[in-house]
Amino acid sequence: MPPAESLAGDYYRGKQVMVTGGLGFIGSNLARRLVELGAAVVVVDALIPNFGGNRENLAGFEDRLKIHIVNLSEAKILAALVTGIDVVFNLAGQVSHLDSMSDPLTDLEANARAQIVLLEACRQFAPQARVAFASTRQIYGKPAYWPVDERHPLHPVDVNGIHKMAAEAYHTLYHEVYGLWTVSLRLTNTYGPRMRVMDARQTFLGLWLRRALEDQPLEVWGGGQQRDLTYVDDVVEAFLCAVANPRTAGGVYNLGGCPPVRLTELAQTLIGIAGGGTILTKEFPAARKRIDIGDYYADDRRFRAATGWAPKVMLAEGLERSVAYYRERLGAYV
Repeated sequence: MPPAESLAGDYYRGKQVMVTGGLGFIGSNLARRLVELGAAVVVVDALIPNFGGNRENLAGFEDRLKIHIVNLSEAKILAALVTGIDVVFNLAGQVSHLDSMSDPLTDLEANARAQIVLLEACRQFAPQARVAFASTRQIYGKPAYWPVDERHPLHPVDVNGIHKMAAEAYHTLYHEVYGLWTVSLRLTNTYGPRMRVMDARQTFLGLWLRRALEDQPLEVWGGGQQRDLTYVDDVVEAFLCAVANPRTAGGVYNLGGCPPVRLTELAQTLIGIAGGGTILTKEFPAARKRIDIGDYYADDRRFRAATGWAPKVMLAEGLERSVAYYRERLGAYV
C-alpha cells in the first residue's frame, strides 16, 4: 500500500533530515515516514536505559537510513552530524515525570543542557536548518481553564515540566536572537505503535495496553480525569506540516487530538477492543498525586489555522491499530 499523502507535499524529497530520539516512540515513527517521503534520514539516539529508545522501532528500516548512537551532549560529534542538515526534528529527552523528581540532575542534562548543545551545533554548523522541538502540555501545570490555549500561564508541577519549558524557551530564543528557524509543538498524550509498554514511564496508556493484552488488571488512579489523546501518525503529520509551512517559523503551538475522554471510559474502551483486562480503581500514589495535573485538553486552533492540519485517527481506531500492533510484537517490547 503506498503511503498516504502528506500536507507537506514534496517538501522532504531529497532533504537531509536528522531525527534526535529517533529510536524512541514518536521519533521512530517520524523517521519511517520521512524515508517514505524521500528524505535522507539520520537518526541520533543515545539509547539510555529507560528513556524509551528501542532498536525494534526501526526494524526493517536499518538499510534505508543512518543510525548514530550518540548523546546530544557530545558536542564535537554532534557538530559533524548536523553539518549539511536541512531539517532537525528534536525529539530527544527524558519523558518520565516521576523519574525527574527522583533524579532531577539527569533530567536537567537530558532536557535542558543537551538542548543547548544541539542548538549551538545548529547555530554554528547548520544555520540553514529548520528545527522542530517536541514540547509538552506538562509545562502548563494544573489548568486554570479548558480547553487550554497558548495564552494559558505556564506553571509546571514537576522538574520535567520546568526543564521542558526551558528547552522550549531556548528554541524560541535562538530564533529571535540568532535567526535560527525553529518551531515548537506542545504535545498532549500521544499513543500508538512503538510506544513504551513495559511500564508507565512514558505513558500510562502503554502499560494499560500491555495489561489488557495479558488479561491483567488496569490500574486506574482516580478515573474521573479528562484527557485528550493524539494518535502517533497524526503527531508525525503535525511535525511534517510545522516544518514545511513558512508561517510557523518561530511559533509555539498546542497540539490536540480526539475529544476529551475520562480515564475510566478510556480503560473500558481499551478492554473492549483488546478483549482482555479488568479495571482496578485505586487512590493516587502519593508521589504521583503531587505532580498530577488533573483534567487537560488542548485548544489547538492556532496550529490548525496555520497549517491546515487536523487529526485523522479517532480514539477507537487508534486503539484498534495499537492493539493489533502489540498483539503481534509484544515480546519485543517487554
